[in-house]
Amino acid sequence: MDKVLMKGNEAFGRAAIEAGCKYFFGYPITPQSELPEYLSRELPKIGGVFLQAESEISAINMVYGAAGSGARVMTSSSSPGIALKQEGITYAAGAELPCVIINVMRGGPGLGSIQASQSDYFMATRGGGNGDYRTPVFAPSSVQEAVDMIIEAFDVADKYRTPVVVLADGMIGQMMEPVEFNNANKKDIPSKDWATVGTKGKRKPNVINSLYLAPEALEEHCINLDKKFKKIEENEVQYEMYKTEDAEFVFVAYGTTSRIVKTTIENLREEGIKVGLIRPKVLWPFPFEAFKQIPNAKNILTVEMSTGQMVDDVKIAVEGKLPVYFYGRTGGMTPSPIEISNKVKEIIGYNICAGGAE
Repeated sequence: MDKVLMKGNEAFGRAAIEAGCKYFFGYPITPQSELPEYLSRELPKIGGVFLQAESEISAINMVYGAAGSGARVMTSSSSPGIALKQEGITYAAGAELPCVIINVMRGGPGLGSIQASQSDYFMATRGGGNGDYRTPVFAPSSVQEAVDMIIEAFDVADKYRTPVVVLADGMIGQMMEPVEFNNANKKDIPSKDWATVGTKGKRKPNVINSLYLAPEALEEHCINLDKKFKKIEENEVQYEMYKTEDAEFVFVAYGTTSRIVKTTIENLREEGIKVGLIRPKVLWPFPFEAFKQIPNAKNILTVEMSTGQMVDDVKIAVEGKLPVYFYGRTGGMTPSPIEISNKVKEIIGYNICAGGAE
């Protein structure tokens, strides 16, 4: 299939349709508003339903209902809107309802700004709502990767009966890149014998619920959920190793920031500094195993568009065996290759003015 030039948010919408999503419930908020705008135009063409709810809270509860009927359903928002959806997301996780949630991140906290950010890492990877639960979190670094991940997210959601988050910073939602849709919906949507679609007098009614008044019953349910999350940790880790074979200095970055870091790597290698990158493509489960594949590394630098969130997982991954440093810009500011390079040189004791090691 030929590539087509699309804005990220619109490509996200088309990817959802290609994955078999026919229902979307959401509420406009920048920098993701083009996504629901696109789906409001395109879903009716395929017999689907687009509904702009009166609030983000209403939208996620509509998702709960549609997911309970076995439909492929999605919602999207940006940071403060996703925060409002957290109660509904934990309900869906507790009731084991598959759905896809796209967060096109903006600067925060509070209303913040409409500029790109990565300050929702904690909210996405630590659950965000109440109780013992986790959600798989995809982290694309390009529009094409976002398209592929959204399609995959629906499959993962159905496979494990869980909400799945696609975490894209605002820059990916707003940029235009050529994309193709050649991975679309090649697998049949699985049958969902647990869904509430009516009994037709042939079976007992299905019950979708996250309320367990007896503590013994709730504990059993939570243990079963935990077993599922452990399977996700075993099977759904994804990451990229970029020029790490001989790297003595290793970056960790995701999303748009990882693209900036790759430029930094090329610049530093021209100066003879051996650097590489671990890029988590899925933030939860986190790719702890990747950190066992950097035998020459002496230092780790986590780069984020935040004041430091993923850096906590990086510290867990290295188990104190390597020093872990952090560089970040926040509030909608983006780190530059020169800033990152200077941070590296500061760490390794490189004399920037003289152009060599002290």
